Amino acid sequence: MNFVRLVVFGFLFLSVVYICVSLYSRSVRREKLEAEWEETRPEGIHRDAFVKEGMKEYETGLRKRLILLVYIIPLIAVGAIIYFVN
Repeated sequence: MNFVRLVVFGFLFLSVVYICVSLYSRSVRREKLEAEWEETRPEGIHRDAFVKEGMKEYETGLRKRLILLVYIIPLIAVGAIIYFVN
């Protein structure tokens, strides 16, 4: 029963961490896109459209997938600890 409790609370904790890291990463990316638009000021492209297009690229990019390591690395670490202790 303790193992089930560990898994449930661990998953909830990692979900909160994942959401926080994901929101932070999106915020940083949005700020970079806004700074890039301010620096280059491309003609014919509105700032919101530029940022929206950049965020679309972010959604399909590698960085978003790498944030999933928040779940994978602790799972591997706990599994390794359990394996080596037993």
